[in-house]
Amino acid sequence: MLFFLEAKFNPILRTFLFSKLCSPRPLRRNLQGNQTFLTKRLMLNMKSVKHYILPSLLFAAGLVFLLPACRNTDPNPEPDTNLVSQHPNDVTYDWNQLFLEIERYAAGYRPGPAPRAIAYIGLADYEGCLSGMPGYNSIASLYAGLTIPQVESDKQYHWPSVINGSRAYLMPRFFPNATPQQVTDMASLESFYDDRAKQEVGSEVWTRSKEYGKAVATAVWEYSKSDAIGHNHFLDPFQGYKWEEHYTKDGDWKPTFPGPGKPMGGVWGGARAFAIGESDKICRKPLPYSTSTTSDLYAQALEVYAQNTPTLSYEDEWVGEYWSDDLLNLTFSPGPRWLAVGDQVLKLEDSNLEIAVYYTVKMGFALNDAAVGCWYSKFYYNVERPQTYINRVIDPNWKPALFNPLTGDEGVTPSFPAYPSGHSTMGAAGAEILGDIFGYAYSMTDRCHENRTEFEGVPRTFGSFFEMAQENAWSRVPLGVHFRMDCEEGVRYGTVIGRKVNQLPWKD
Repeated sequence: MLFFLEAKFNPILRTFLFSKLCSPRPLRRNLQGNQTFLTKRLMLNMKSVKHYILPSLLFAAGLVFLLPACRNTDPNPEPDTNLVSQHPNDVTYDWNQLFLEIERYAAGYRPGPAPRAIAYIGLADYEGCLSGMPGYNSIASLYAGLTIPQVESDKQYHWPSVINGSRAYLMPRFFPNATPQQVTDMASLESFYDDRAKQEVGSEVWTRSKEYGKAVATAVWEYSKSDAIGHNHFLDPFQGYKWEEHYTKDGDWKPTFPGPGKPMGGVWGGARAFAIGESDKICRKPLPYSTSTTSDLYAQALEVYAQNTPTLSYEDEWVGEYWSDDLLNLTFSPGPRWLAVGDQVLKLEDSNLEIAVYYTVKMGFALNDAAVGCWYSKFYYNVERPQTYINRVIDPNWKPALFNPLTGDEGVTPSFPAYPSGHSTMGAAGAEILGDIFGYAYSMTDRCHENRTEFEGVPRTFGSFFEMAQENAWSRVPLGVHFRMDCEEGVRYGTVIGRKVNQLPWKD
């Protein structure tokens, strides 16, 4: 065993041991003389073995020293050239940005259909790219009726083209009423990535990849159509619910004006979810209705009333308008806002395509499930808006601070029950996804509405995604459209939903 200790200091002995341990060939003849010398040296050292460290330690030390040299490793291994992570994020980023631009003008997609579309689009991207994402798992088996086509074995795929094929198939189907210009924009983006792929990998690989992306997207689209509530809900977001049948007492929701005079999303709580079950669709109970000046609900109504009476402070106006995203044609809607935040992080971090695919599907799932759970709870508890309570109990002439610069409408309140807040629920769910992927202490400056002139969109800086979610939630109070309880429960509930999405078996 002293061979190993000797080898550390004797290069001749080291050569001898290396050849014996690592080489299948016999020792060369020109080392014969050295063998005699080494044998004598070994006998001398054996006489003084009691002066050395325990044999077991010497043996271990020798293995640590010598065995690394025995590994038969290639110093220049062939890289795997067919991984999603080896591509930039731009195909996902660009299609996400186009989604946000189209959704901004899409009537009927607020609150639920837009997050739903992101979920299915993200699912198609994820399942389509899975063969190039080692360590990730298919989740298709979690959803009865969803069968994903498989790649051809031993064939090369160009993953940006898989995504491009999938998006080009799904976007026009989720937005069938897109304007001619929007249709042109989708076709132009598709052509851009087609042309680039042909130059990068040639027509054969491009064709195979694009067709596979379309095949996966087709399977996902057919699965999405089996959701009786969710599919094409945007065509009539007021369907299936008559508020008059549910208004039985003070405290129940009724329409506010200006507005459509009926609630949006009355049946949306029955749409398909991806990570939450039926029992997860009920959030905690709201405060009990009371007009007593000593009650908690009265105190929260007074808090809302005081925000803009007589006027909002500049800070509250900035925060309220910055996070609003309520108004069709002005901005994207509150759920997709968090896709816009995540896209900024992709660019800030120069994230690869694998991260972009993973983040998009999880964000879509979280926003979809947050909308489903939140709207189920909204119509289950059927809590009136602060405007209705304040006009009845405190000041009949009071109006919320939400203003539509496109129509000139003042005192706008979203047309559905208050509790819990949709902004807060979707925001917290989205923040939980971003924190899980990019870090819970990730700080950034959000530039979603930079350079907007219709409202206060000056960028704001945050120390974490959760801080963003909290401010997003609070913004609803100074606007006058939510009680504090709506927002606090929304943040708690949305966080729970985001964590359920994170807990799906995405990885080994």
